[in-house]
Amino acid sequence: MAFQVLRALTPARIIVVDRSDLALSLARELGAEHLVKASNTAAQEVLDLTQGKGAEVVLDFVGEGGSIEQGLAMTRNAGFYFFFGYGGTVQVPAIDLIFGEKNIIGNLVGTYADLVELMTLAGEGKVHLATTYYPLNQINQAISDLHHGRIKGRAVIIP
Repeated sequence: MAFQVLRALTPARIIVVDRSDLALSLARELGAEHLVKASNTAAQEVLDLTQGKGAEVVLDFVGEGGSIEQGLAMTRNAGFYFFFGYGGTVQVPAIDLIFGEKNIIGNLVGTYADLVELMTLAGEGKVHLATTYYPLNQINQAISDLHHGRIKGRAVIIP
């Protein structure tokens, strides 16, 4: 959903990076312009898409498993790297931040005004939340689907 909000608010070129083919497929369905499979070459692919400059802004919703290192590597000099994930540890050589003038910003949630703006965008049909619903008696299936990466978007358990 984040790239849908970005697309609604800015004319910027948006590159979606994800390790899940299903998530990338959903991003494509929802209008993503560029898709990159998360791997040890993802940063280079983003650099290639940006003529070697890197992304001006990187939004990392994982924050672990190499995403921080890859995210910073694909952030351009004087760019901004935001991470929202709860995992991982940020260990960056200070010299890389100083010479690259990169900004690292951690976020937990938005403001009430952000929520109002998001609801307005959803009401206008500019963002769509992909949701898979499971009745409570299928909770084991939901957990299995989540574990195996078969959920497109978010899963909701209905009591």
